[in-house]
Amino acid sequence: MKNRTAKIEVAMLVAVVVATAVSAIRPHSFAVWMTEIFWLVGLLALLLSTRLRFRFSIPAYACFFVWMLLQAVGAHYTFELVPMDWLTGPLGFTRNPFDRIAHFAVGWFAFPLAELYWRKGWVRSKILAAFFAVMTTVAMAGLWEIVEWIYAVMDGGEAGAAFLGSQGDEWDAQKDILCDTLGAICSMALFLGRQKGRAKEGHLQGDLTT
Repeated sequence: MKNRTAKIEVAMLVAVVVATAVSAIRPHSFAVWMTEIFWLVGLLALLLSTRLRFRFSIPAYACFFVWMLLQAVGAHYTFELVPMDWLTGPLGFTRNPFDRIAHFAVGWFAFPLAELYWRKGWVRSKILAAFFAVMTTVAMAGLWEIVEWIYAVMDGGEAGAAFLGSQGDEWDAQKDILCDTLGAICSMALFLGRQKGRAKEGHLQGDLTT
């Protein structure tokens, strides 16, 4: 079981490294690529440096993994220009939805956060762990919108506008935060369901040994 888990972790790590390397090949804007990849590398470094002190579950690492892949793709094209005609055409979208999809994926960070709060004993119940994980994710989403705004103002050019990625939507920041929040809520359904399943499994094993 441990060997299988380690192999999955290594496979995800290799996939992220390869995706990051590929995204660096002739990106649309090198300035945007550097800015977007900075956050990916920072998160990866944090997870690797803390792995021995706190090891997340495979589902928790998968939440980070999916976002990292999306971030690498967005860094290469800029989030506004990721080829999405295969989706926008059939659905009749006029706006590129890749940015919204990435924000929804960010919301799934609530899963590892809830796992961290619960396993560290920082809260007394799984419900509280889920609640604080969602609140933390929403707070991070708001902070990220401020970071985008500051960068866009400081750059004042094409790279800043591409990093902001509002695509002319005056409510872009609020909609992004909504996508983060919806992702967090969905992830908490999985977290609580998984914990409930583990509890039932533990009771069954206890009954078999008595």
